[in-house]
Amino acid sequence: MRTGSEPLTARSALRARLWLSIWGLAWAIFGTVAFILTDRPWWALACGVLWVIVTVDLFMITRHIRQGPHYQPGPDVPPYDPPDHRR
Repeated sequence: MRTGSEPLTARSALRARLWLSIWGLAWAIFGTVAFILTDRPWWALACGVLWVIVTVDLFMITRHIRQGPHYQPGPDVPPYDPPDHRR
């Protein structure tokens, strides 16, 4: 049963994000080194910026994994409405 509030109450597959970030990190490092060796500074800079973004994302993902599981209702619990912040 869907409530329409899924973007507010969605959960993330952290292990999948971790492995995809590691894959992206490897390619960003490879791209940075390859473009430096082929004397393409702007592409190397773009890959370097991507390298930094992926590294920050990896730290955030590992932080969330280390925080441990939070309450996630099972399939027998009906969906709930998001909190109404209007007063």
